[in-house]
Amino acid sequence: MSRPTLVVHGHFYQPPRLDPSTGRTPVDPTAAPARDWNSRISADCYRPNAELGNLGAMSWDLGPTLAGWMTDEGGDPVAYRGFVDGDHGVNGLAQPFHHTILPLASAADRETEVRWGLRDFAVRFGRPATGMWLPETAVDLATLRLLADEGVDHTILAPWQVEANELDTRRPARIDLGDGRSMVVAIYDGLLSAAVSFEPIATVDADAFVRDRIWPRFAQAPLPDGVDPLIVIATDGELYGHHQPLREHFLARLVGATTPGDRAFATPSLGAALAEAAAGDRPLPVVRLRERTSWSCHHGIARWAAGCDCGGTSQWKLPLRTAFERLAGGIDAATEAVARTLPGRPDPWAAREGYVDVVIGATDRSAFADAWLGASATVDEREIFLDLMAAQRWRLSMFASCAWFWESPQRIETAGAVRAALHAARMLDGDAGPALEARLRADLAVAGIGAVS
Repeated sequence: MSRPTLVVHGHFYQPPRLDPSTGRTPVDPTAAPARDWNSRISADCYRPNAELGNLGAMSWDLGPTLAGWMTDEGGDPVAYRGFVDGDHGVNGLAQPFHHTILPLASAADRETEVRWGLRDFAVRFGRPATGMWLPETAVDLATLRLLADEGVDHTILAPWQVEANELDTRRPARIDLGDGRSMVVAIYDGLLSAAVSFEPIATVDADAFVRDRIWPRFAQAPLPDGVDPLIVIATDGELYGHHQPLREHFLARLVGATTPGDRAFATPSLGAALAEAAAGDRPLPVVRLRERTSWSCHHGIARWAAGCDCGGTSQWKLPLRTAFERLAGGIDAATEAVARTLPGRPDPWAAREGYVDVVIGATDRSAFADAWLGASATVDEREIFLDLMAAQRWRLSMFASCAWFWESPQRIETAGAVRAALHAARMLDGDAGPALEARLRADLAVAGIGAVS
């Protein structure tokens, strides 16, 4: 790099809002005047940023379930086209499919979430992803090793998720994964990212933000070997226009179409900036990973498990996770038992890996069933097999992190996860008769969560 570099990353994601029984996002009166929250947030944020060209000027990841709403339901094709056109083959990072907290997931579920996310990205953007944003940046070494196994070479972490003798977030780093492998990490600037996220006054004037916040950070003590600094600002993408109205214009002035021509710092893609930083004879510093940490909870990942002070009242969280894990075990056992009775005795876990193509519309249900069962399978056998796969889809969806994020189980995010769980249970109750729904409802009662239709 011949000059300092600034990369702004937006994490674009919404909780899964699809009703599994209808295949549509239901009308939500709390989102008025829009029909639902996806529509409202897209009008506030995704579409304005697409129209301003910001998605071609920043780094971003787009949640697969949100992308599905934009396309499968026709939610906002203008916003979606902004992401596709804005990728330019370099700007997008992939995201695990259902926004699951990966360190809390089983090894098999981690693999499926990562592989589904990478497949979704490749189909949508016509290229393999080289970087992946981890949900809530929740991380452990097993997750990073899985990313490396799947061809991912970089991710983004918060400064408190790594440790080193002398940590300077203005330079990317490398985490040793063992077996001669490593993962490059962009460590975002905690103070600047927090200012953009939580200080509305800081983002009123982009030129003032550059003068008063960014340049002083560039100008701090020089990096070793004359390395030019790289600053990464990472926030929720919805900040730019939804959480903070009109901040899409701040973003455009900071790194996009209305940026002054005399800005003295570069704004490349994150991948290009990391590749440049790793090139040459100046090796990246090696940092140690703080296991089972995240960007939105300084207590690690307790917020999505047993609960912590970040999430307020939390005595319901562990019973809910326990209920879902018990259901997942029952669904998996039933899936294996039923699969053994089908033509060819298909491997249900290999089939689950490929079922993402049905979910994202890359192949149709009939062709998928034929590929796994053969043309001699009966109509009933094909439907049973497809029920198994659909139940696995909703069983994965119920672990979306949003169900545990907030202080109350009465929120729509938790209700959506419970609805997905009930739907998965019902699908297998019909095929295998294990009474999964009744067991789930009993477990939900222990968690203090009322019935959801």
